[in-house]
Amino acid sequence: MKDLVSSWVESSARSTLSRLHQQIGVAGLAAAAALPGLSAVFDQHSAAVRDILAAGVEGSAAVAGVVLLAGYTRGLLDEAKTKGWTFRAPADLAAWNTSDWLTARLVGVCSLAATMDDQRTGPTGNG
Repeated sequence: MKDLVSSWVESSARSTLSRLHQQIGVAGLAAAAALPGLSAVFDQHSAAVRDILAAGVEGSAAVAGVVLLAGYTRGLLDEAKTKGWTFRAPADLAAWNTSDWLTARLVGVCSLAATMDDQRTGPTGNG
């Protein structure tokens, strides 16, 4: 039963991150590929989130990384919602350079999620 619950939780986490990737990650990562300075900003956000998840979550070794990342993301979005923030992806390439902190953090999450998936499906099959 524990494996079933773990599988469901991980599947739900992947679904959350997949939706985020479709809503912002695709466009944000494409913008980062075209604008090197923006790529550096997103990389810094990815690294900060990775560090938060690695050092700031008690008992995190027992939880799949994708589950922690999705939980962190849900927390960001819940907090943003309470503050009245509504997400709008920048309309054009130049607008990505002036995107707010939360938008940059969410694209960083998408980048980190892609890295986690790359490790999971790497040559050894264990990430």
